[in-house]
Amino acid sequence: MTRSISRTGKQLTRTALYGAASLLLYFLLYLFEDKFMEFAAHGRWYFIVPIVIAFVFSFAHGNFTAHFWDVLGIKAKK
Repeated sequence: MTRSISRTGKQLTRTALYGAASLLLYFLLYLFEDKFMEFAAHGRWYFIVPIVIAFVFSFAHGNFTAHFWDVLGIKAKK
């Protein structure tokens, strides 16, 4: 019994952390949108910046979503 409670606590913690990270990333993108796009328009290799940002968003939001559904107990059909 305590093992499942401990596991659920860890899942909730991870879900909250990834959710907070995702929320923080969206807030920072909103706040500094013009600076990110201005930076990306300056030179040859600066186009990589928005791509890296997209990968970071994908990682944070994807992990949040996966942990969220696990906490709710919803699993994909096999």
